[in-house]
Amino acid sequence: MNSFIFRNSEELLKLCKEHDSPIWEIMLRYEMQISSKKREPIMSKLLERLDVIFNGINASIEKPEVSPSKMAGESTAFLVKHINEFDKYADSLLLNEAAIRAMLGAIATGENNARMGVILAFPTAGAAGVLPGVMYGAKYKFSLSKKELINMMLTASAIGVIIANTATLSGAAGGCQAEVGSASAMAAAALTEVRGASPETTLQAAALALKNMIGLACDPIGGLVEVPCIKRNGIAAVFSMSASDMAFMGIKSFVPFDEVVRAMREVGDMMSPRIKETALGGLATTPTGQKVAKRMGLLKIGENPCTK
Repeated sequence: MNSFIFRNSEELLKLCKEHDSPIWEIMLRYEMQISSKKREPIMSKLLERLDVIFNGINASIEKPEVSPSKMAGESTAFLVKHINEFDKYADSLLLNEAAIRAMLGAIATGENNARMGVILAFPTAGAAGVLPGVMYGAKYKFSLSKKELINMMLTASAIGVIIANTATLSGAAGGCQAEVGSASAMAAAALTEVRGASPETTLQAAALALKNMIGLACDPIGGLVEVPCIKRNGIAAVFSMSASDMAFMGIKSFVPFDEVVRAMREVGDMMSPRIKETALGGLATTPTGQKVAKRMGLLKIGENPCTK
């Protein structure tokens, strides 16, 4: 029996070559092996998860709602307005409609999460908008079928498996480089392969995306997955498209993907705990961030709960 287990991109590429298969197919067989499930039930479950992704985006588009913290919920409507009247704004915007739609998908996902809507944490709640945003933009640009969108999910999952095995997907352990950074690498890879690129080119896209997110702090205001997370997801979705396009045009990462992942892990280990999801540093401790914390009844930096 053939084994489809891989721990890094070197092993993944070897499997792709041995079986003359794209990354998404190897990932599907990986899942079949570790879950002992057949292809059909796995694809059926992925289809359900795909519906969760697009239903979450549409929920914010159809009924925008400000979050309980008042920090999020207004951006989706601005993006919808510009999409609906894109011809009117096209001459003054630098990005094309697919990129603006990617922003919309990412931010709508985050704003739906902020109001306690249902989302798919892919790979985490804090980074849940990046891949959906890229899928939302790519679906429009390339008229992708549900099967192709599911393939994107599988390709992204393979990149996530490698990062999880070598480093971390947790903001508490590695900062936002491990969340939005990882999601950007996953989305860039997914977008590259669905356009017909080779596994090697797909991994170049992942490397280009991740290495430019190294060192990103996780500094949520009030400890909520809202600021800067939601708009960061929107920008990261377009960032992922840039990395994908670079790889698609033949540009390569000087540092291989596996080495980039190890570097991310090392940087995460060196990070102060104050910028790893604790809301004790970065944007969370700005005057604006402290005002929100006070309004929410949270402690200020340096305060001892035992003396309150």
